[in-house]
Amino acid sequence: MSALSDAIARSFATGEPERQAVSPLRALGRRQLSGFEVLAQSVATTAPAVSMVVLPVTMFTHQMLLSGLITIVVATVVVSLIAVCVSQFTRRMAAAGGLYSFVFQGLGTRAALTAGVAMLTKYVGSAVMTLYHGGQAVITTLGFLGLEMRGPADRVLIYAGIALVILGCLVRGVRFAALAILAIETCSLLFIVGLMVVTGAGGQHAVVPPEGSSSHGLLTMALVAVFALAGFESATFFGPEAKRPLATVTRTVLLTPMICGALFIFAGWAAWSGRADTLVNAYLHGTSTGVAPAVVIALNIGLGTSWLASAMASSNAASRLVYSMGVESVVPRLFARVQRGYRTPYAALALIVCTVCVGAATFGIVGKSTAFGHVQLAARTAVIAAYVLVAVASVQFLRRIQEHTALTLCAGVAGSAAGGTVLTYLLFTTASHGLVMVPAVMLTLLLSGSAWHLFLQWHHPASLMSIGVFDSAETEDVLPGAGVFATDATGNLALTASARTHEMR
Repeated sequence: MSALSDAIARSFATGEPERQAVSPLRALGRRQLSGFEVLAQSVATTAPAVSMVVLPVTMFTHQMLLSGLITIVVATVVVSLIAVCVSQFTRRMAAAGGLYSFVFQGLGTRAALTAGVAMLTKYVGSAVMTLYHGGQAVITTLGFLGLEMRGPADRVLIYAGIALVILGCLVRGVRFAALAILAIETCSLLFIVGLMVVTGAGGQHAVVPPEGSSSHGLLTMALVAVFALAGFESATFFGPEAKRPLATVTRTVLLTPMICGALFIFAGWAAWSGRADTLVNAYLHGTSTGVAPAVVIALNIGLGTSWLASAMASSNAASRLVYSMGVESVVPRLFARVQRGYRTPYAALALIVCTVCVGAATFGIVGKSTAFGHVQLAARTAVIAAYVLVAVASVQFLRRIQEHTALTLCAGVAGSAAGGTVLTYLLFTTASHGLVMVPAVMLTLLLSGSAWHLFLQWHHPASLMSIGVFDSAETEDVLPGAGVFATDATGNLALTASARTHEMR
């Protein structure tokens, strides 16, 4: 109490500072989101309702029931270790750049730019795929209602309309978007889980054509399981907007893999025990296997809304990353513009949503061609690479600030080793089959950081000094006289030490 009393006494004797310290991310509107809303954003990005159908389909396709269930459990453990690594940063800072800003703290500028490219690839690729599938679900549902949307113009109109709704929700405000995402995903999850429980075992036998080559079924299953859990880190992009960021975001990062992992393990158990057969048949074959039309329609609506919620959440997260880069001048400052009333980065949102809409509409017209598989593989490769980077960065970061523990060291080493093993196996498998997509993506990621750094060094050298921006204390956040604000390397005021420590020095 004496320390508090001293601080209060000093506050009366301290005058107003000549220059106010402000957070570089204050334009987003600090301290808005509750923990529940942050969790909604994080869970929705993973699209758990969709993954609870895709995982059983993958298990049946590769004839990996028990081994598939074990793979899901292992993937949950590995991603939880990555979450522990990410939490080492979220306990100490709130950054709209998420993993991009965290990797900078541990590995520097080039690695941060590489992580930025990887996360943009993951989120934009994921949003394109989920928007495409969501649009197809809408088209299928309209077909059940007698409205055929077969022409290219009709399909483009559907995707453009969905994109406008998504953009409107996201620009309307981060809280509005979070609540809309939460409502959509909750209804979808209740339906999927309910269908698995109610139908039980023995109702139908899943009709799934086996994969032509099952030699790499384990790798495919692992990639699907990891990508299903990917997206838990999207909460980190909303740290500056959370009410208690260091506690709320950390809790969300740690809980999301556990919640989604538990749902996916349940889905794997349902496939192994025969409780997912009706669901899989309805998803793959509609009513042709005897599934009731009402179930098929409800499934299309549930999955469609889950896909669209994921597309919305992924676009929202990607916009914060682009916004953070705009604040740092790593990308044009145009993308740092914020709508004054709603406090949303409308320029970054427009860029991301338009890009996603073009990609989804293209696939909506030409169908799921080979290019769709390339987008899927690129997104999966990019997110694993980003996880490896942040795991290594957490080890370096904690070593630098001398706050290592046995748990964090084990999590960092095990997480990066597991991710590196998957990437190596994926590279070897695709290269041995003469496929160049994964090697091309990996080479692009490896070179992207250095190439971007070189470009900035030539054209915008000042931006290299501002990378890694995070939410900092403002003058009004600190009791007068309780801290000292000094100019940092970028020319901004930052809290440096307590008044007593400053006097002793």
